[in-house]
Amino acid sequence: MTEHPSAPTGLGRRNRRLSDQQTRDRMLRAAIDMVNRTGLTVSLDHIRFEDVIRDADVSRSTAYRHWPYKDLFFSDLVKELAGSASPAIIKDEISLIKQVLNERREWLRTPGQRHSLILELIRQLALLDYRSILASPEWRTYLALHATFSGLSDGDLRNQIQAALAHAEARHIALVAQAWTQIAGLFGYRLRPELATSFETLAALLSATMRGLVIAALSTPEVATSRMVAKPPGAAGADQWSLPAIGMASIAMAFLEPDPSAAWNEHRLAEIHRTLDTWANGGPGEGR
Repeated sequence: MTEHPSAPTGLGRRNRRLSDQQTRDRMLRAAIDMVNRTGLTVSLDHIRFEDVIRDADVSRSTAYRHWPYKDLFFSDLVKELAGSASPAIIKDEISLIKQVLNERREWLRTPGQRHSLILELIRQLALLDYRSILASPEWRTYLALHATFSGLSDGDLRNQIQAALAHAEARHIALVAQAWTQIAGLFGYRLRPELATSFETLAALLSATMRGLVIAALSTPEVATSRMVAKPPGAAGADQWSLPAIGMASIAMAFLEPDPSAAWNEHRLAEIHRTLDTWANGGPGEGR
């Protein structure tokens, strides 16, 4: 039997069942995946509309009906990227915190050792965060959007992207601030009262410093590899410190001090490990 030339294939029948909203979501998701694999350029020339249609597994007619001009699709894509929260690496951070604590359980028992433990956590966590951001296409996209949106010629689109970025940034800072609030409380630290500041301010400074170092490393790779043997005040001994670790420790210790009201006993020590187990299943601030 001869197949009728106009008979739709299974793919065609499946694609026609997609609603406009489903087509839009699948197209934007496919394009975001492309950007995250290859990084963002100002022009987005490396993202082809036809390739997005293929990867999204939608019909060409539906895609072109939704976006008659490819520029309209790329405008929606940039807004979608801007509205996405900046990537997180909470799971790896919690694993590292638990590892450091398991190796140095005895450091929790005296104020001086707890201070050394906080510095050791910062020394290792800062380097983990820095390497993760530097290697992440998602983070490069996020940073590129911040750096380039103001150069867009379309005033309305530029304003929409700015608003989406501001919203995403506020969410990111709130999560970082929440994590530092919980970590400080867990280890018996508080914000220095004389600063009259907040954990959101601490989070904003830490994030800005980390991103500045990441951007610097793109043109000056030695920023990523530089190490110095140092012993910051309160550290247990001299050790290899990266530039991100020095920066993070300097900022954090300028904001934080031991809380004189924090009681230390076996119950508190056990609570620290229970809390870390809870975080491992959901991340700081989740499920609480």
